[in-house]
Amino acid sequence: MSLTVRVIAPDKTVWDGSAQEVILPSTTGQLGILPGHAPLLTALDTGVMRVRPDREWVAIALMGGFAEVENDEVTILVNGAYRGDTIDLEEARAAYNQALARFEQSLNGTRQEQIQAKQALKRARSRFQAAGGMV
Repeated sequence: MSLTVRVIAPDKTVWDGSAQEVILPSTTGQLGILPGHAPLLTALDTGVMRVRPDREWVAIALMGGFAEVENDEVTILVNGAYRGDTIDLEEARAAYNQALARFEQSLNGTRQEQIQAKQALKRARSRFQAAGGMV
């Protein structure tokens, strides 16, 4: 028994296939989905989703959205998504370091600057982690 998983961004379908297990970055924490899971609709945070089609895990950076689970089908609609194996690790590391520096500078700025810098940092961190970097 397996799950049918679809990750759909506005510009492309990032994943469309079967999986044994899915771990989602929900707004309330990590959420594991196995075959036979109860119906669910949840908001997703910016973070890394992990899909296990067989023995190996595949990381996908999600930029927030929603997930629906029903009848062993997991449909994920997101603002943006990037498979970890398509992200250049060194570019992701540089973007993360730049976003971290911007966030630290924003602590002396306005509330709006802090919020924008924090969101940019979350996006950069999720791409870096999906590419295999450790934060």
